[in-house]
Amino acid sequence: MKTSVFYESFERHAHGEGLKGHSTHYCPGCGHGLAHKFLAESIDELGIQDRTVAISPVGCSVFMYYYLDVGNSQAAHGRAPAVAIGHKVANPESIVISYQGDGDLASIGLAEIIQSAQLGIPITVIFINNAIYGMTGGQMAPTTLQGMKTSTSPFGRNQMMGQPLRMAEIIAQIDAPVYVERVALFDPQQRNRAKKAIKKGIQLQVENRGYSFVEVLAECPTHLKLTPVEAEKWVKENMLPIFPLGVIKDETREPWFTLGKPSFDAEKLASLAGGTKDKPLRFAIGFPHHVAKGDVSLKLAGSGGDGAQTAAMLITRAGINEGFDATHIPSYGPESRGGTSYADVHIAEHEVLSPASPNPNILIAFNAPSLTKFGPQVQANGTIIYDSSVITAPPNLNHGVRVIGIPMTQIAMDLGKVMVKNIVALGALQAATELFPKETFLSTVRQALKDKCAMIPLNEDAFDWGVRAYLGEYANPGEMVV
Repeated sequence: MKTSVFYESFERHAHGEGLKGHSTHYCPGCGHGLAHKFLAESIDELGIQDRTVAISPVGCSVFMYYYLDVGNSQAAHGRAPAVAIGHKVANPESIVISYQGDGDLASIGLAEIIQSAQLGIPITVIFINNAIYGMTGGQMAPTTLQGMKTSTSPFGRNQMMGQPLRMAEIIAQIDAPVYVERVALFDPQQRNRAKKAIKKGIQLQVENRGYSFVEVLAECPTHLKLTPVEAEKWVKENMLPIFPLGVIKDETREPWFTLGKPSFDAEKLASLAGGTKDKPLRFAIGFPHHVAKGDVSLKLAGSGGDGAQTAAMLITRAGINEGFDATHIPSYGPESRGGTSYADVHIAEHEVLSPASPNPNILIAFNAPSLTKFGPQVQANGTIIYDSSVITAPPNLNHGVRVIGIPMTQIAMDLGKVMVKNIVALGALQAATELFPKETFLSTVRQALKDKCAMIPLNEDAFDWGVRAYLGEYANPGEMVV
């Protein structure tokens, strides 16, 4: 059947020209080609091309979007079901197909596939099981058979490596899915059944009846080191005893998925995120080029409870309030056991191109492990502000880095609330770097505490004492250049 769901030519290959422009990247005899064909034909026959979104994962099918003329999203390894659910709830009229291989679905994506099945929202999962990690070099997959040799089980999978997972049976045991079937591709009869199963799995979604899961036993001649014909025989003789074909679950349920379209109204969404229609006051006269040209990177680090993440968010919000692009990425390590939790912040004059801060211009360290770990990464001529209440001897750091000790914890304790030491740090940051004017930070703090107005005076005092500590009005902060 000729179908418009396939592009007329595949731009990835020879720029879409000649014979190669009509060939996929799959190895000869690979089952993905047939599965794609059945998927495309089913979409065409159901008349849903303009509604369909195909999710392609990491794996051999990673380039599926070059072949199918439907909506396409590329998912991170194993996360295709989560991306599929996002598409479905964002646009309930869409027909969403999560197309995954065995390494992607049954290994790194096991949690996602189980939880998506338990949720039961109408999506269709096409699961290609060829018993091997195909794209990454032929490693043992969760579906690899006992005794089967792979690059990571060179003497054959044994008992200590576990038994192959029967994903169709696992999914069928979950209450929410309505249809689960396992099919194969090794002869014309099985291919006809595979086509019907794929179409049915999509049809049930079209009818809003529920979640469908179709497992397709497919050939991988390359890693089996067999010809295509030999690979078909191998699937029939070796995979069927472990992965029996047939319908495992088929329940008739009334259509139930009637979710309305979500609102994408910017004002409403902003209010849900704590935003406001009021434009923030701006106090900066320009971008802080004296700190870094066009993009200032910061890292804030400490133990759990030090407030590094909150301070990072306040700096980010301050940058946004001043009209710049700003990002905040939290990273929670084993801080409950004394390790380091940190946040990366970028403030860019135009656009943040990379939100990570591996070599920050500014580091705020609330404990010794953070200073030891991240201090050497600060750029030359950068600034480090650390809590001298808990760090008595800073390590040797890069030449030209300005190192400033501020007794953040002691000041906060003197104010009667140790938790405001992160606001003390913000005051010291402002005084030491003049990243933004004082009022930029203070208005951001007030904005964050608008529902806890009683806390505003204390936080303003903490900020002021951070400034004064840097200026030498609270003991000696001890600035030095190393």
